[in-house]
Amino acid sequence: MQFLINRDALLKPLQMVSGAIERRHNLPILSNVLLDVTADTLSLTGTDLEVELVASTEQLQIQSPGRITVPAKKLLDICRSLPEQSDIQIAVQGENCVLTSGKSKFTLSTLSAAEYPNLESWQGEVEINLSRQQLRKLLEDTAFSMANQDVRYYLNGLLFEVDNGTLTAVATDGHRLAMSTLALPAVSGQQKQIIIPRKGVLEIMRLLANDEQQVSLSLGQNHIRLTDSSFSFSSKLIDGRFPDYRRVLPRNSTKLVTAHRAVLKDACIRASILSNEKYRGVRFTLSNHEVQIVANNPEHEQAEEVIEVEYQGDTLEIGFNVGYLLDVLNTLATDLVILHLNDANSSALIEGVGNNGAAYVVMPMRL
Repeated sequence: MQFLINRDALLKPLQMVSGAIERRHNLPILSNVLLDVTADTLSLTGTDLEVELVASTEQLQIQSPGRITVPAKKLLDICRSLPEQSDIQIAVQGENCVLTSGKSKFTLSTLSAAEYPNLESWQGEVEINLSRQQLRKLLEDTAFSMANQDVRYYLNGLLFEVDNGTLTAVATDGHRLAMSTLALPAVSGQQKQIIIPRKGVLEIMRLLANDEQQVSLSLGQNHIRLTDSSFSFSSKLIDGRFPDYRRVLPRNSTKLVTAHRAVLKDACIRASILSNEKYRGVRFTLSNHEVQIVANNPEHEQAEEVIEVEYQGDTLEIGFNVGYLLDVLNTLATDLVILHLNDANSSALIEGVGNNGAAYVVMPMRL
């Protein structure tokens, strides 16, 4: 295998696949990147056995095709350290891979490409075409609510549900829930539920540009594949049953509060300064046209904020984790938000006025 490539043409796909590669692994080959040179294309593959990322480029001059694996981090560090627009000659010599650029020369150890693991072949059951922007929004609206290393393993990921012409993303850690829905008439009549693991979700968000370019999602029994113009990303799915999120959504709320998102967010930020660092609890006291936000901590310090809102009804006192509220207020981009409430022991449903599709549930706290 031997080819000549511009440093920048190699760096971009190499940076892409490096996110899928685990640096500390029991199998040494999983720290390597697979270089596969065919008649006109260089493909780079990285995997940790859970996710697999393949990126390719045709911006190279090929002297001879071939396949080899080299240490991913070392190759990436070498490329980053070389001058921009410099050319790199890469050739396999015996059991080594030699990189030459100008007067710089690097010799890397290799492992056989035949030993490199690939995710098993599988067939997609549902195919979805949508824009990068649409997919990014679904994930950005919801990913912050995923659990992290929860014993309920099915919460350490994000639910994708295809149901009668809609694609819904849902994430919950048991204390709050985020949901975002996108209408996709092309998948009407199809039904499918999958749970994408946390790492897969974060990788997709890292890889996707925020534009109208179309991408393809393939949902299988145990895998998901995202195909973009410059890369293909595959991930195993979490084998589990996601909770019925519809049962968590509050129904028939008796108290509606409309507030300016920025004003409420700033008040929560200020109150959080003196909240208990461990429990982050703040108390909301609703009365006619205003809400009082109070935070206390074990040092007997207190923060108090009063803001104007649209609310008419009985006085209500309810506690929330201020961090959960701020996550929602930072994600919503609307000027106004509506809080749907019932009583001090019932969850709150939060939506942005005019932001159809996204909804958030936050459980109350006892203070």
